[in-house]
Amino acid sequence: MVCLVLIVLLTSGTVFAQGSQPYHFGFKKSKDGKLPSIAEEGFMATVQKHEAIFLGDTEQKELYLTFDNGYENGYTAQILDVLKEKKVPAAFFVTGHYVKDQPDLIKRMVSEGHLVGNHSWSHPDMSQISVNRMKEELEKVRQAVSQLTGQESMPYLRPPRGIFSDQVLRASRELGYTNVFWSIAYRDWDTKQQKGWSYAYESVMAQLHPGAVILLHSVSSDNAKALAKIIDDTRQQGYEFKSLDQLKNKHYH
Repeated sequence: MVCLVLIVLLTSGTVFAQGSQPYHFGFKKSKDGKLPSIAEEGFMATVQKHEAIFLGDTEQKELYLTFDNGYENGYTAQILDVLKEKKVPAAFFVTGHYVKDQPDLIKRMVSEGHLVGNHSWSHPDMSQISVNRMKEELEKVRQAVSQLTGQESMPYLRPPRGIFSDQVLRASRELGYTNVFWSIAYRDWDTKQQKGWSYAYESVMAQLHPGAVILLHSVSSDNAKALAKIIDDTRQQGYEFKSLDQLKNKHYH
């Protein structure tokens, strides 16, 4: 029996197997309270089809705080202190390196009621690896966190580097994962380009909108210093921080 493999030829001349065309997550940022949009990015239908998270309920003043933890730079304990003081739930997406290097912080995240999500073992571009390799990347993280915390389930995934494909979303969903993207972010991961807590604060507050999924990187000293004020001032505007487990209405724009 001959299997016909459909291919997609992009204008760049690159050929991809069907479903493996890579996308790099991006969005039109929120400004002046208007909702952000992925309508012009070319992947909205793919994200929606696989029920990945971009926005929560845009009719409600709810916020979802998420952190990417590729490696530890000395600020996560401070972030956890603020979250504990302010009684704010968060999701931390961790790599294999982070799990091996910071077992005590992983335990603390779980014990203080936060979600620990999967960010892959070695942070590869998952659109360029086999499905079997992707499964291994995700399972190693899940098992390592489970061994540390006793937490068996790990329902949330953030694709490394924000790169994904239809195949990545489909295969990970079959493994029980919900892919979590974001609707508020700024260039905060470069530790050599920290610009002060007020820059972090303004970068987040300028994009604020109902149903927002906020992405922050825990390596940023600016984020650690700005977090308490971000929480206080968004609450003053009537926003409520919720856990991803409470996100029931997914919106796409």
